[in-house]
Amino acid sequence: MHRIPPLAAIRVFEAAARHENFSRAAEELAMTQAAVSYQMKLLEERLGAPLFVRRGRGMALTDLGRRVAPMCTEAFATLGKAFADARAESDSVLAITAPRTFATNWLAARLGDFNLAHPGLAVRLDVTDTLVDLAASEFDVGIRGIPGPQPDMICHFLMRMPVTPLASPAFLARHALNTPADLLTAPRLSPDDDWWDLWFDSLEDLNCDGRLHSGIRFESQVLDGHAAIAGHGVAILSPPMFQQQIEAGLLVQPFRHFATYRNGYWLVYPERKRNLPKVRALRDWLLDAVTRAAGDDPFGILTPP
Repeated sequence: MHRIPPLAAIRVFEAAARHENFSRAAEELAMTQAAVSYQMKLLEERLGAPLFVRRGRGMALTDLGRRVAPMCTEAFATLGKAFADARAESDSVLAITAPRTFATNWLAARLGDFNLAHPGLAVRLDVTDTLVDLAASEFDVGIRGIPGPQPDMICHFLMRMPVTPLASPAFLARHALNTPADLLTAPRLSPDDDWWDLWFDSLEDLNCDGRLHSGIRFESQVLDGHAAIAGHGVAILSPPMFQQQIEAGLLVQPFRHFATYRNGYWLVYPERKRNLPKVRALRDWLLDAVTRAAGDDPFGILTPP
């Protein structure tokens, strides 16, 4: 690796050489003239040769200084372009990481509206249930299912997670669900999901253990929802994540009662990203989109935990 003098001294030399004046270089770099002179002294000592000579009341470049100066200017121009390109790329791409259900069933269907409002901004959506270390990753923001604000992060509450049984009309035509107790004998999807216990425990007039150890077990709401739409059983789901399917009549809520899971969805990002225009744009759009989607908020999703 090439050994080069301190970059700070080279930067001072480049400015002083362009102006051929220490005072103007000091003004450009927000330094004192004495500091410029000190950096030049360090650089010349490192090189073992003078770069400037005193001429009258000013300074002039030596032959060595005149040979080196254009190459320094070109090098700084190249560095400036490299970082400008990196900054432009960063400013034009918004990287989001979000859990599978929220990303697939809620966010993906609405991101087109965000792109229409911000045509110069490309969105990259990463779908994962793993909590990404936002402070050390390339992602700008994350959407997380968490109980409350996280330390060292800017956190904006998005919505609660109400849960209730949902099933297809064809399934309900074959299996009469007149009371919640009928669910204890009906085919249920992911029957050992703790959301079933949460929902059963929230019923005042039904004291039972809602867990079963048999039945199809899926690893996400998305798969539970697809299986319920196909008529394979009743799923315990969060209705806001299946709003379109409910409105289309693909899923039906057999009981008006719902329980609320302890976690909610939050938009989170590191403090250092707070003032990025692309992050502010997503924050404002997302909070508005949640409010519009909630409508009259029948499930109380807008109430912070």
